[in-house]
Amino acid sequence: MSVEFREPVMLGREQHDRDAVARTREGLVDELREHENTRILLVHNSRSLVSDDAIVFVRATDVPGDAVFVYLGRELDVADEDGAFLAAFSAGSTDEWEALAATHGAEWADLRVVGSALSTRDAGLFTQAIAVFHWHQSHPHNPRSGSLTEPAQAGWVRAAVDDGSHVFPRTDPAVIVLVTDEDDRILLGNNALWEADRFSLLAGYVDPGESLESAVVREIFEESGLRVVNPTYAGSQPWPFPGSVMMGFTAQLAPGQNPDAHAADGEEILRLRWFTRDELKASVDQIKLPGRVAIARWMIERWLGEEIDQESGWRGTR
Repeated sequence: MSVEFREPVMLGREQHDRDAVARTREGLVDELREHENTRILLVHNSRSLVSDDAIVFVRATDVPGDAVFVYLGRELDVADEDGAFLAAFSAGSTDEWEALAATHGAEWADLRVVGSALSTRDAGLFTQAIAVFHWHQSHPHNPRSGSLTEPAQAGWVRAAVDDGSHVFPRTDPAVIVLVTDEDDRILLGNNALWEADRFSLLAGYVDPGESLESAVVREIFEESGLRVVNPTYAGSQPWPFPGSVMMGFTAQLAPGQNPDAHAADGEEILRLRWFTRDELKASVDQIKLPGRVAIARWMIERWLGEEIDQESGWRGTR
């Protein structure tokens, strides 16, 4: 079975020029601070200011002079050939921005909650900004020498203060798998960190020195005790909480494998259930499925052949 993209998954959408070549340009950050077309996205943890399902940008002059900027790129859909510079700033707290929020009727919204309602441009910028700032927060020191690091190259590098060596952003690869049996039923699991009625596809991180296909087979066996074959790549989506990329695969039970022989590992996965399409549609009022921002939701809907009428959101909230 193969799942083909008809449209990008919610957090895989993007509509701006990342302009990566410009990141190393001397004086870029000063240009961002002074250019009248620079628009700043505020980030606090995994939240930003949102009003009417759109990001509220601020001017560079509104941001403190010692702020750490991350250059996100250039606007694509503007009439001015100079375009607009897009950058992000990590707000230390939300208190100092309350007046601005009130002026725009905005609120601090979590990307996992509002991501599916944002435009393609805003979703891409928000996802990019969160991923980079989560990396900054976790790498104040050089992992090789332990020395302090500071932002460089418009926020895309951290340089060690002692020898200037560079630490680059990292992304942790993970596989997420839509497993089917010979009757084309789908396997869903309940994670130990979730509510008891929330179910999703099985997923896990890729081991060092491991192929993606091998990770699919290993993770499914570890979490369910089932053997699968034919891992087939479906697509990917960034998941910046704090810094992963989810790579979607489909797989089938191995020939001769009894689908009822599954056994949840009891640590990460507590319960496993098989669903036919009719059973899944009939269970929407009894179980919570992944929110619309998740690649798991996209994969389940492609298997189902229709959208699921459920707004369970992230942790059940909008």
